Formats: sequence, structure tokens, C-alpha cells
Amino acid sequence: MSLDLAPAHTRTNPGTRSRTGPIALSPNALRKIVQDVADQPDEWLPRVRLASGERWYERLRLADDHEVWLISWLPGQSTGFHDHGGSRGAFLVALGELEELSLAGPAQGLLMRRVGSGTARAFGPDYLHDVRNTTAGAAVTIHAYSPPLSEMSRYELRAGGLVRTATEGPEQW
Repeated sequence: MSLDLAPAHTRTNPGTRSRTGPIALSPNALRKIVQDVADQPDEWLPRVRLASGERWYERLRLADDHEVWLISWLPGQSTGFHDHGGSRGAFLVALGELEELSLAGPAQGLLMRRVGSGTARAFGPDYLHDVRNTTAGAAVTIHAYSPPLSEMSRYELRAGGLVRTATEGPEQW
């Protein structure tokens, strides 16, 4: 069952209409959504579960123009490098701390960021990253994507850069 924390068509920043699909909200609008959800811990905190095998996740909201996910992270859990299938996104670390790896550019190499509690990151449709819990404690994040995810590709970091290894659809999440 999904939790609708706000009206599905509430927008704080106009989006852009894609050529073939629904309106895609901007990264800043998605950042506002994850912040608004994080500001209501009574609505999402009781739903959090910790899973030792893989990260636990639950979709909290699905609307025509975006979706919101709640994810828990135990020490050592990570996403691996992935994209968001052309969707824009944002995530906020609601509890704990995570590490985000991304490529700074072809000649600049790997960029590592510590993302602490209360910190949000937002990104465009071509963004690739790896998010991981390298701490000794659990973490919880809130994610928003627009349009809702339809696929994600996974990548391996090799000497020549990132190489796509798989593409997944929603039935694989």
C-alpha cells in the first residue's frame, strides 16, 4: 500500500514536458519534495525496516509526474553505479550518513561526497552514481524521481571508465 504524503499534482517549481511523456519535475522541485517528506517523520519512520541481505525499500507515493521511495541502509550496503533511466532525481539522508561516488568528468576522475543527515542531493536525467553506507550505523534516505522510474542501468567502474553491464525494469526492483 502506498502512502500519499502530499497531493499528487503539487508543484513548487514548474517542470518540463518531455516529447513523449508526462511532465518531468526539475531537480530542485524534487529536492523540495524529499525535504517535505523528511519533515514528516511520523508518516515514514514507522515504515522503515532494516534488511541484512539487501537494502530495504518501499514506494511511498506514485503520481503521474513523480514517485517517492523510502530506503534503509545497513553498514556495507550500496547501490553500485547506476543511472535512473532518464529520470531526474533527488535524495535526502534523513538518518545517518552515506557516501556518494560519481564521475567528476572525463579528465577529473572519481568524486566522493559524504552526505550527512539532513543533506539533499538533486540531479538531472543523465546522472550516474553509486551510493553506499560506509559507516558503522544504519541510514535512511528519501528519494524522488520524475518521471517515475521505468528502467535503471547498472555499470561497472573499469580502467577506461564506467561500462554498462545490465538494464533493469521495475519488475526487478
